[in-house]
Amino acid sequence: MSYKVIVVGCSEPEAFIQNLGDQFDVTAVADATQAMGLSDVKDFKLVLVSDLGISTEQALSRVRDFKEIPDLSDIPVVVLAEHEHSLELRMAFYDAGCEDYIQHDSDSELQMRLMRVIFNRIANQQLQQQLEKANEMAFIAMSDTSDLGVNIQFLLDINHCENLDQAGMRLFQALKSYNINCSLQIRSRYGVKNMEANGMAKDLESTLMQECKDRGRYVDFGHRSIMNYGCVSLLVRNMPVDDDKKYGAIKDNVFSLLQGLDARVRALDNAESLKLESTLVVRLAAQMSELMENVDQSYHDVMVRIADAVEDIADGVDREIQFLGMDEQQERTLQKLMEDGILETNRIFNEGLKVDKNLSSYLDLVGKVFSGDRVNAQELQDLLDQLPAVGGVA
Repeated sequence: MSYKVIVVGCSEPEAFIQNLGDQFDVTAVADATQAMGLSDVKDFKLVLVSDLGISTEQALSRVRDFKEIPDLSDIPVVVLAEHEHSLELRMAFYDAGCEDYIQHDSDSELQMRLMRVIFNRIANQQLQQQLEKANEMAFIAMSDTSDLGVNIQFLLDINHCENLDQAGMRLFQALKSYNINCSLQIRSRYGVKNMEANGMAKDLESTLMQECKDRGRYVDFGHRSIMNYGCVSLLVRNMPVDDDKKYGAIKDNVFSLLQGLDARVRALDNAESLKLESTLVVRLAAQMSELMENVDQSYHDVMVRIADAVEDIADGVDREIQFLGMDEQQERTLQKLMEDGILETNRIFNEGLKVDKNLSSYLDLVGKVFSGDRVNAQELQDLLDQLPAVGGVA
């Protein structure tokens, strides 16, 4: 295998090429400008600048010329000196950009030093590639970590949102890190809410999300995508379709945000349903209490009238019993029947009052349990314990 080398300023290039041996494929040029004209200039592994027959400043100028041309600046430059120069001059060559400074003593040493420079360049290129790949992986990891942090913070914050407006705006805040322009539709049990991060919702976009909500998780068209999850749809207007990695990352990460929002919407729906159910129970209890007051008064009036009627009958029997021609035993029997009737009537009346009192107490307890913003779990359990099981369910 031979390595391509550019030789600059050599007065006898043929002899020099022969001395380097077969492991070098040498091309002689007059200066950097001529080297730029080579069609395969990017394939060269080394530039060798000779100071034979020229001044030190000319040699330095040649080194600088190669380092100042972008297409040549990455190729290592080696200075081949006819005589050993002072430390200051060697430092000047190094500062100009040369990789090595060689005094031409022997061909074998020259070949060895040139190969070392070439190998170093190859090793540095490989290292640079590995470093670039590592940096790329690190950047991806940092991006993924950043996205993960945004998503985790969103999932923590969404649980504190008390209504759909707060939840939707929190989603738009999280989406800022993805640099996407979106419209949002939330379909709760109590209505449909269409939202924009800024401004009013657009009718066409709202209609598209409504009609595409059952067409799968992703509906892609052009640079736009509709993402659906449960009761939530998101229309993204500027999907990066030309960047596969970013495109996939947005779909994966944003979808997890929609899952979190969907869960919160369902929780808010459940909370609203419980609130309505609680209000219904309180109102039913109040209505039942009012109804029981009316029933109680009516029941009391009826029982009083029955008792009065029974007593009137007993008084009438007492007045008329002497005219019925009954013996003493028959009279006592009839009086006993009348007394028992009065006692039974009073007993029934008292039982009714007891039932009415128990029902009123229970309705008062129902109203107390559901009167606050939050239901006490123990009070609710005590209330359930007082009710019989329905359909075999305790």
